[in-house]
Amino acid sequence: MKVNGKKLIKTDNLFDMSKQKILITGGAGFIGSNLSLFLIERGYEVTVLDNLSEQIHGTNAENKSPLFLSIKDKVRFIKGTVTSAEDWNNAIADNEIIVHLAAETGTGQSMYQIRKYTEVNIGGTALMLDILANNKTAVKKIVVASSRAIYGEGKYISAEHGAVYPTHRSSKEMDAGNFEVTYPNTTKPLQLVATDEESKIHPSSVYGITKYNQEQMVMTVCPSLGIAPVAFRYQNVYGPGQSLSNPYTGILSIFSTLIKNNKSINIFEDGKESRDFVYIDDVIQATYLGIERAEAEGEIFNVGTGIATTVSEVAALLVNYYGVVIPVQVTGNYRLGDIRHNYADIGKIENLLSFKPAYDFKTGLKKFTDWVNSQEVQKTTYEDSINEMKAKGLMK
Repeated sequence: MKVNGKKLIKTDNLFDMSKQKILITGGAGFIGSNLSLFLIERGYEVTVLDNLSEQIHGTNAENKSPLFLSIKDKVRFIKGTVTSAEDWNNAIADNEIIVHLAAETGTGQSMYQIRKYTEVNIGGTALMLDILANNKTAVKKIVVASSRAIYGEGKYISAEHGAVYPTHRSSKEMDAGNFEVTYPNTTKPLQLVATDEESKIHPSSVYGITKYNQEQMVMTVCPSLGIAPVAFRYQNVYGPGQSLSNPYTGILSIFSTLIKNNKSINIFEDGKESRDFVYIDDVIQATYLGIERAEAEGEIFNVGTGIATTVSEVAALLVNYYGVVIPVQVTGNYRLGDIRHNYADIGKIENLLSFKPAYDFKTGLKKFTDWVNSQEVQKTTYEDSINEMKAKGLMK
């Protein structure tokens, strides 16, 4: 007998759903730990491979990291790295599905830690595929975490040219306070539209390059191995549990920590740059559909809300929700390589997987700030990260 495609084993006149075995790399991280707990509740047997990076988990992670401690006694945990063949072999074992989340993240940091990002993100994925190509395993599906960073600048409509994809903005223009993108031989303003999966791929960071490489290797190699590939291009994921001490990723965490330390917020450019913020529960639901649904196999999906929110709107909402009066300064500073706008077209995932985000930004942000209020105030190292980028010539 089968229920939802899963074999049931009869014991003592009851049917027990047989557990599917799944490996989650980076499974102790923000997305990974939430996905691990979600799958365990649904009868999966979860193995986690994670190196417990100090940048994400802090020091003494095995005893102090809330993300790791939430899954510690519920999964088969392997402390290791995706750059180690021994760790991969140990982790893959008899797992039937791999969700490959492990990666170095952060667009700015990737521009001066190029070798590290390449070795972990590209090299780690290549090693996984090499092992699968040269050994008999039980793996039948791989879900790989891609990123909106692969697109670079978003999609626009030009009155003269139709759909266009502007290139990186120049320092000269941004020094003059001209932050909006332009396109050659246009006389009318460009109209920002949602970026769909068929949009031009032109990443503006090493991180984006490595994520696209990961995605393409998985989508290209897996079919030849009889393994079903699925790729999710996640937008800006946020929610309770994300790191409040990592200054390199996530403006919600960065701004929240500054506010809780009664420090001013420095908004880059003119504050009108925008992103698509997607709540963690929605990301987990989308990923689960990719694991469970046959319709996802061989497909690439955007995962977002389909709504653009400006950085100034983010800062104003955070200040309002925390009820803390601090200076919010729009300074005109900028990071080289930052995109201006990008938000997801989610029509494909809605149509094929019936996915629809359950959380609008204000609702999700309130849940996030309520959680932050329950946490110990973290020391902010944001200024250190800014000084580091300035020293590398990436911050103006």
